[in-house]
Amino acid sequence: MKNFFYHAPVKVLFGEGGVDKHLAAELAAYGKNIMLAYGGGSVKRSGLYDQLVSVLEQAGKTVIDFGGITSNPTYDMVLRGAETVKRENVDFILAVGGGSVMDCVKIISSAAKAPKDYWEMFFEDHQAVTGGTPWGAIVTLSGTGSEMNGGAGITNNALNKKATLFGTQAQFAICDPAYLLTVPEKQLASGIFDNLSHCMETYFGPGECVSDAMNEAVMHDIIENARAWRKDPKNINILGNLMWDSSLPQTFLFNCGKEGGFQCHPIEAQLCAYTGSNHGMALAVIHPSYYRHIVKDMPEKFARFGQKVFDLDPARKTTQELADEAVEAVANFVKELGLDSSFTGLGLKVDEEILRKVSENCGVNMSMPRVLPREEIFQMLMEVM
Repeated sequence: MKNFFYHAPVKVLFGEGGVDKHLAAELAAYGKNIMLAYGGGSVKRSGLYDQLVSVLEQAGKTVIDFGGITSNPTYDMVLRGAETVKRENVDFILAVGGGSVMDCVKIISSAAKAPKDYWEMFFEDHQAVTGGTPWGAIVTLSGTGSEMNGGAGITNNALNKKATLFGTQAQFAICDPAYLLTVPEKQLASGIFDNLSHCMETYFGPGECVSDAMNEAVMHDIIENARAWRKDPKNINILGNLMWDSSLPQTFLFNCGKEGGFQCHPIEAQLCAYTGSNHGMALAVIHPSYYRHIVKDMPEKFARFGQKVFDLDPARKTTQELADEAVEAVANFVKELGLDSSFTGLGLKVDEEILRKVSENCGVNMSMPRVLPREEIFQMLMEVM
């Protein structure tokens, strides 16, 4: 078991009615100017925007509107947000939405306090702002678990690159599963697979310890609740389980005592830079293909995964046969969620040239049992084009 440092400071306020119960009290310690950051029109269509403005105004706050944050948030949006924070003397940022909004706000928070360009500071100087503008989250779409940490996926269009930066962590997260009722089912399915992918990427990283047992329990719960959700999509208890399932992995609890195993995420990030792919949906295409390439390198772990997570029966099967069955169980789960299993099925404009660029420019995880050469990454992507 590897040595580790663990710190999970985010206060989680979980349950229905969280905004009315908790928001004013949580903001009492901060100044008057609150930047309300959100994505598209769903926050307004659902009535949540008006509810938040009402709560904030009754608490004596001034609302600075910052809408239009896109999925796969861009560094240009980060810079606009940071400029707004400085120009309007923002005391607190309230991120309302899913992972894209929260990721953008994390880096806005840091960039607003950075002594220089934050992208340059992070990637060239290898420094990060640890005390940015404070922020909190109203989570309306689970899956990313972004409310629980400081990591953010940001696309720099000038560099044609999507990368992970680290900014500040939320002061609190209000997680109301009732908000998931407003999310299109396919988007929620995408979030469910994104969550499972976080667990799997950690699980198949080097090292075995009690963290894996906790991870197995959550992955099993994701599978069971996802299947229950498909039959009963309006059940708040099921949605609540899925929402908390998505938060737990992103506390990095399951990383404790292990090395990082993330490989599909860096591939998807570069694919996104070229195609604007939906994160969870693209991961659902990539994961089964990747696992078919590495399953013979770690058959015992895949076999255990199949039994603990998918309840596969090991009777009269070799370890390799059980491991192969586990990989196909992941592929079948993608279908159960109603997600596509190819890039063209997602409607992405991909060809051999683009997939070659993705394979040549994506991050490669050097801690996995077998480091995939870039030619094999290319072949892996071509298999699911």
